[in-house]
Amino acid sequence: MILHSNVLGKGKPFIFLHGFLGMSDNWKTLGTKFSEMGYESHLIDQRNHGRSFHSDEFNYEVMVEDMKAYIEEHQLKDIILLGHSMGGKTAMLFAVEYPEVIDKLIIADIAPRYYPTHHEDILKGLSALDFDSLQSRGEAEDTLKRYVPDLGTRQFLLKNLYWETKEKLALRLNLESLKENVNEVGEALPAHSKFEKDTLFLRGDRSEYISLQDEGIIKTHFPKAKIETISDAGHWLHAENPTDFFKAVNKFLKD
Repeated sequence: MILHSNVLGKGKPFIFLHGFLGMSDNWKTLGTKFSEMGYESHLIDQRNHGRSFHSDEFNYEVMVEDMKAYIEEHQLKDIILLGHSMGGKTAMLFAVEYPEVIDKLIIADIAPRYYPTHHEDILKGLSALDFDSLQSRGEAEDTLKRYVPDLGTRQFLLKNLYWETKEKLALRLNLESLKENVNEVGEALPAHSKFEKDTLFLRGDRSEYISLQDEGIIKTHFPKAKIETISDAGHWLHAENPTDFFKAVNKFLKD
């Protein structure tokens, strides 16, 4: 099965990978902007997310193979690969395993190290949504609010809601599989992995996902890595400060 994507523009292929519980639509604004700069933007839904296929199997190894199948199906080469959070972990492992396919790698707000599971409240909130009784997105938000106090996070999660029929809301993502395999999301890059090509790591200045202590492990796996900070941004740096995010990526691509 081939991953679902939204392809914008023509030119050098530029693949965007969303984070855990996200979808390709998270990258629509920036993907469109890069397509206007002469890139072919591939906004991908990873397995169990968005409009892509559902599977009981969910880990970085199978997500890398999904990417390989997608790239072969679309006959892409010399690609730019950008991944945020979980998508960044997929992108890192793909780059290590298939470096010949990649021109440049961009990782948004995630390091190659192990991260403990920290999505419990979000998953509880999504599990509490009763689709037999929900009448509106507003009601869904009221339920989520009990578990997820941050408005921005709730809005991000609510993008997964859609009208399955005229009367019934549903989630696009495969919640059961994601709950079952949530421990996989924090997995570290394998110890001796190395990617020798140009790489940019971007972190939000208000995010704790990439610390100063992580710079060593980043350089071990990605010797040519540049690490830059996007001001006035947390973990969703591309949504919170899209202007500076775009500038940083564009400069890296032109260097």
